[in-house]
Amino acid sequence: MNLDSQYWDNRYLHQETGWDMGMVSPPLKAYIDQIIDRDIRILIPGGGNSYEAAYLAGQAFSDVTVLDFAPSLTTRLEQQFRHTRVKVINADFFDHTGTYDLVLEQTFFCALPPARRKDYVQHMYSLIRPGGHLAGVLFDRTFEKAGPPFGGSAAEYEALFSPLFEIKTLYPCYNSHPARQGCEVFINFVPKLRSECCP
Repeated sequence: MNLDSQYWDNRYLHQETGWDMGMVSPPLKAYIDQIIDRDIRILIPGGGNSYEAAYLAGQAFSDVTVLDFAPSLTTRLEQQFRHTRVKVINADFFDHTGTYDLVLEQTFFCALPPARRKDYVQHMYSLIRPGGHLAGVLFDRTFEKAGPPFGGSAAEYEALFSPLFEIKTLYPCYNSHPARQGCEVFINFVPKLRSECCP
């Protein structure tokens, strides 16, 4: 299966978005609510319908970027956010450059083929400034059907991310959406200094 922009665009055009909760992810909302600085640079990769971006805009965050490569989706989001400070970019995550204080992870990692997970970690490391955070939710389960979504476990994620990130939080979610109860872990990873991970 070629999980390219056309594949994902077709999913949105035909409303085949079973992962969509129709609301901001409760664990991400709780995390956002404890952020004091409204001017930090935030990236939401694979932003989808961008409930988190809408929530951030409503809470007066001033520098939010949504990244997705499904063109019909990003065209719609550009209209949706045209009167806000949310920026919408149509691009492949792996081609995106920039420096962010916070990257919010919500169903993007699980949409990537597992063979690209190491690439995700390395590219994510390049996008987050020293002291910044990768925060959000990852599935803590396997799926009977072939993905996407692709599942995983906390042990896998710790092994995957720990070479480049300090694992601040990797715990089962206590406040998941009812459809995901018992199936998510909350993550908060901080990039290691290059001297710690890149001799």
